[in-house]
Amino acid sequence: MLTFIRALTAQFHAPIPGDDMSEPLPDTDATLLALDVGGTKLAAGLITSRGELLASLREPTRLDTGPEGVVGRLVAMGRELLAGYAGPVSWVGVGCGGPLDRERGIIQNPPNLPGWHDVPLKQWLEDALDLPVWVDNDANAAALAEWRFGSGRGCQHLVYLTLSTGIGGGVILDGQLYTGKAGNAGELGHLQVDVRGEPCTCGGRGCLERYASGTGIGHRAREWARLHPDSLLARLETFPEHITAHTVRRALESGDPLTAAFWDDTLDYLAAGVASIVHAFDPQRVVIGGGVANFGDLLFPPLRAKVAARTYPALWQDVSLRRAELADHVGIYGAAAVALSRGMPTALFPSRPLQETNL
Repeated sequence: MLTFIRALTAQFHAPIPGDDMSEPLPDTDATLLALDVGGTKLAAGLITSRGELLASLREPTRLDTGPEGVVGRLVAMGRELLAGYAGPVSWVGVGCGGPLDRERGIIQNPPNLPGWHDVPLKQWLEDALDLPVWVDNDANAAALAEWRFGSGRGCQHLVYLTLSTGIGGGVILDGQLYTGKAGNAGELGHLQVDVRGEPCTCGGRGCLERYASGTGIGHRAREWARLHPDSLLARLETFPEHITAHTVRRALESGDPLTAAFWDDTLDYLAAGVASIVHAFDPQRVVIGGGVANFGDLLFPPLRAKVAARTYPALWQDVSLRRAELADHVGIYGAAAVALSRGMPTALFPSRPLQETNL
């Protein structure tokens, strides 16, 4: 049976302003329960404050069971991990799609969780698990995860960009997560890259997400294949509606020139967005994750060149643009990083000096 250190958890029950994690590493270690709430999957893990993943569980999200049913499964996964662990667990961190009220842990109808209107996730989990719970936007959580556990280690100024079904992001400035006035900063997918562009689900036009997310790439690729029926992109799938970003990657790897032209156009939009990010935040590093990052060398070398051509040289010369490291585990590492940033007054990770340049 798991033994909890009540006094330790109670003293850190209030949020720490600024999410500052730049203090030196304390001598003590902690174990965290990390919960990731996604529209297609739930994940739970036990992670130490030094980044060791002790155990994890994953299962599909049953949206048809409603918020209560989904949270019930999340609680069951958390309890299973806690029951199998002999040591103390200090906090629970949760990453969930936004918008949300990060201070009160209330989920405010995110598009990937239909029916989740003002769901008091923090309260439900604290009542069920009897531990302090911290909730944050999953993109912020991923930024914190890559900063502390992944490709962002050693940075004080980092922008994380996830290219997945949509595009999200998180910004670390001066060693702190930048959240904005209401906690919703980092909506980088809605940077406008074409003032007369295609309509976006947000109500705007020409948003980066419309062109460079996995969904956006698939949508535009289907249109491209219709206009270029002789391209390999058009011939790889039996039905045009089956063309996805993965189809684009396969066609690129086969050397199809028409698909290469489509991809070059896509990278122009992405480079415009990244250049705007660099001009706005002056980061040391831009980290790109999500499914589109799996394009690997088809993505990163040409993107670096295109961003360099669009960015003021003094701002770009020392920026490192690189792929995220945490891959499929970014959700639970992100949730753990949320617990670290908001449950403790000092960092559990030291900041290491930055040595890399634009690799």
